[in-house]
Amino acid sequence: MRKVQLSSPGGLENLNLVNSDRPTPLKDQILIKVSASSLNFHDLLVALGNIPSDDGRVILSDCAGEVVEVGPDVTKWSVGDKIISCCYPHWIDGEPEYRLMSFIGDNEDGYATEYIAISEKSVTAMPNGWSMQEAATLPCAGLTAWHALVERGQLKAGQTVLIQGSGGVSIFALQLAKSMGATVIATSSSEEKMAKLKELGADEVINYKKDIAWGKAVLAKTNGIGVDHVVEVGGGGTFSESVRATKLGGHIALIGVLSGPSVSEIILPRIFMKQITLSGVAMANHQSQLAMVDYLNSSDIRPIISDSFDLADLPAAFQHQIANKHFGKISITMDSQ
Repeated sequence: MRKVQLSSPGGLENLNLVNSDRPTPLKDQILIKVSASSLNFHDLLVALGNIPSDDGRVILSDCAGEVVEVGPDVTKWSVGDKIISCCYPHWIDGEPEYRLMSFIGDNEDGYATEYIAISEKSVTAMPNGWSMQEAATLPCAGLTAWHALVERGQLKAGQTVLIQGSGGVSIFALQLAKSMGATVIATSSSEEKMAKLKELGADEVINYKKDIAWGKAVLAKTNGIGVDHVVEVGGGGTFSESVRATKLGGHIALIGVLSGPSVSEIILPRIFMKQITLSGVAMANHQSQLAMVDYLNSSDIRPIISDSFDLADLPAAFQHQIANKHFGKISITMDSQ
């Protein structure tokens, strides 16, 4: 089988496509034939060496695949079952604990491989009727958007959601918010992507390069009130404007640091004077993923996949991600070409 391993200290030039034997599942494991994965910003940080990992790590944290073999003690799955991965393979339910926070494709080998043997508890069912490529977009981006808006934010119909850009989390957040009856304001620097965001249902779009103080533009579009929820993926470069754009008593889900990890402007007084709730969100547990899948089974949401690369072309896929050429998700397919 083929797999991609990352040599230390990281860098796209250190992504190595190798051949190895297909693993044999242990008594409580299932063997998954991986059909597809998708790229996340976290995967890029691991690939570049910005998040340290062991030498020879198999990267990627998303997976959709089929169970092709089961260990003798396995009770949850049968051969032929279709599954999706869980980014935290050991965090089944309850509150987060450090001992449960091992991230797959980072702390342990991930899904840049054609086959993987893993605990039967480390995956969930995928939505009914979804393709493997569609389902592989869910474990990181889909679940993060779900947890941010639905579980932490308690999103309600009639509320207003601000999303930033057109990456995987933001697009899922847009789709979820619209499906639940919310109004969505989206920011982007690309007129082409702004048009696509409108086609997907965004009620208002703002070009953040033309409107540098785009938080004020959000206030103008909400009659000076601000939004109920911000899905904050930018980090240091956008957080101040997100606080400006949030209504009194609103909610900011801090998800990413695409524009940097630290905030230069001191904005703490604005946060507490506006009574803002700030949530740090990095995926969620397996019960949250099951709840998301259950919701998706009753909705018409389908992920937006703009590009697809074979496993052998993983470095080129990351270059495409770095160039910000994608809209939605970048798919990685594992079936040999």
